[in-house]
Amino acid sequence: MATKAFDKERRDVMKLAGLAAAAVALGAGSTQAAPLAQPRLFSTDVGKGIPVLLLHGWTCDSHDWSWQLPVLESTYRVVAVDLRGHGRSDVPPSGAYKPADYVGDIERFITNTYPGESFVVIGHSMGGQIGARLAAKRPDLVRALVSVDGALGFSEHVGQVFSKTAHDLMNGDPGVVVPAFLQFAYDKRTDPAWKRWHARRAQGTPKHVVRESFGPLFVGPDQVGAGEASATFCKNLKVPVYHLCRDPEQADRMRPWFTAAKSKVDVWADAGHWIMQDRVDDVNRAITAWIDALS
Repeated sequence: MATKAFDKERRDVMKLAGLAAAAVALGAGSTQAAPLAQPRLFSTDVGKGIPVLLLHGWTCDSHDWSWQLPVLESTYRVVAVDLRGHGRSDVPPSGAYKPADYVGDIERFITNTYPGESFVVIGHSMGGQIGARLAAKRPDLVRALVSVDGALGFSEHVGQVFSKTAHDLMNGDPGVVVPAFLQFAYDKRTDPAWKRWHARRAQGTPKHVVRESFGPLFVGPDQVGAGEASATFCKNLKVPVYHLCRDPEQADRMRPWFTAAKSKVDVWADAGHWIMQDRVDDVNRAITAWIDALS
C-alpha cells in the first residue's frame, strides 16, 4: 500500500517525465531529444583522513552503512552517497538506470565535488559493481575497491537465476518479487528485523527504478556480474580489490582474477548478503585493517 510520500514521489517522477516529453516536443525540428538534467545526489561528508566513498546496493540507500560510519568516520574522510532513484537522491524517469548511468553520476560527483581526489570505494551488492566499473573507467578516481558481496563473479547458473528474476520484475509487481527474491539472501542468523526493513524499503522504491536497475547487472551484452564476462572484466581491473563473499566456490573462482598488489578475496560464513550488518564488528575490523595496509 503506497504512502502519501510515495504517491508524491511518483507524481514528481511523472512531472519529470512530462517535462522531458515537452522538451522533445518543443524540439520537434531536431533529430535529438533535449538531454535530461543530471540528478542531484544526496550525500554526507564526515571525518578526516584517507577519502572513502560508500556505495549502497539495489533498492537500498546510504543508511545501510550506519553500522560502519562511526568507525570509518573516526579514521577516514567518509562520503556516503544515495544513488539515483534511491534514498534521498533525485528520481529520473524510466530509461536512466543502466550501470553506465550510475557510474557516470559518481564520476561527475567526484570530479565536480572533490577535484583531484582519489577514493577508496566501498560498495555493497550493486554498489560493488558500480565501484568496480568506475575503477575500470577512471582508475585515477579509485585508489582501491572493497566489494562487500558485490554484484561480481557469480556463476553462469546463478546468472540464469538472476535473469529469471529480471524477467519477473518486468512482468510482475516488484513489491512482491523483491521480498521473495531476498529470502535467498539471508543467513539463518540474520535478524528478522533486517528482513522486514529491506523488504519495506524495496517496496518504497519507485517501481521503474527497481525494475530497470537489476537486469543490466547480470543480463545482456554489457553485463559483468556473472560468467566469463565477469571474469574478463575483473581480470582487467588495475586497482587493489578486497572482495568479501559468502560462497567458497565463488571465492576460489575469483581469487586469481585480482592481480593488483594487496588484493584478496575472503569467505564470510554466518552472514547473509548484507555481510556488514550481520557481522558488524568483524567487517569493520577487516575493512579498516585492509585500508590501513594499503599504504
